[in-house]
Amino acid sequence: MSEIIQEIRKLDHIELALKAQTKRAEADQRFYYEPLFSAHPSKEMDLSINFLGKSLKAPLWVSSMTGGVGPAKHINLNLARVCQEFGLGMGLGSCRVLLEDNSYFNDFNLRSILGDDLPLFANLGIAQVEQLIASNNQQKITDLLDKLDADGLIVHINPLQEWFQPEGDRLKFSPLETLAKLCDVLKNKIIVKEVGQGMGPKSLKALLDLPIDAIELAAFGGTNFSKLEQIRATRETASDNEAFSKVGHTAPEMVCFLNALLKANSNYKQKQIIISGGVENILDGYYLKESLAFTSVIGQAKNFLKHAENYEDLRNFTAGQINGLKIAKAFLMTKNEDKI
Repeated sequence: MSEIIQEIRKLDHIELALKAQTKRAEADQRFYYEPLFSAHPSKEMDLSINFLGKSLKAPLWVSSMTGGVGPAKHINLNLARVCQEFGLGMGLGSCRVLLEDNSYFNDFNLRSILGDDLPLFANLGIAQVEQLIASNNQQKITDLLDKLDADGLIVHINPLQEWFQPEGDRLKFSPLETLAKLCDVLKNKIIVKEVGQGMGPKSLKALLDLPIDAIELAAFGGTNFSKLEQIRATRETASDNEAFSKVGHTAPEMVCFLNALLKANSNYKQKQIIISGGVENILDGYYLKESLAFTSVIGQAKNFLKHAENYEDLRNFTAGQINGLKIAKAFLMTKNEDKI
């Protein structure tokens, strides 16, 4: 039988050799490939990381996506199941709908599936946080976290999205002012993220100076919600606004910003980072994680969402991501971070 298998393999190699050609220009310049110093990784290879006060089995994070609409419950249940099976962290989609109405509560009620040992974070926009604090209703945020048994709150910062959204909210205060007020009244952990355009160095420094726990990059290069709202808008409304969807900062650029800020102030080291936005494959995430001087995990939304309808598909995708991290850890070394 082994001889037959070898013959089949040889025939495959002959037939596929031409299709498997690569060009020099296709070489991934981010890594040194070092094949001599490791055996193939075992199932037991340790990828665990302490993140936001809990232990993850691998440095992967299911970034905030959806909730409060028909298919969301099925998708979120599958995502929570895969997080539980593989020991990953999860951020919920916007929980705004739960502030006044529990009709969609089961779309978000995932703690019993995820288990107590993994991080689960609720999610509200900066506009909702501003409104609740201004009306002295900040207790609603605590109540939301309590009923979801969430470890803390993700606040998404989206002034451009709100501006271009026909029904969008208008901010009366700067997001920084609102975040500072939130830190004063909320005792739970806080993550701050953008929604697909990233942040510049002044904004990142301002966040690092706040008593928050983590920043999610949500960088330019993934789903861009300003562009999404412009697509939703009428032709007349969107006429001259398309240029704004091209404003922002990529994840490699933000990694450079953060490393420079940490070099200037070592106290920032206590903050943790979710690297997301433009992470097309596991090597994108691995390179950025290895290049970043902060404790970090790799966040993905679109890639998980593409596989979330069918649990076996989602499970296979997640296992592939983890195996990819193991192979990268065994045989790849990142080149100098000035290559970012």
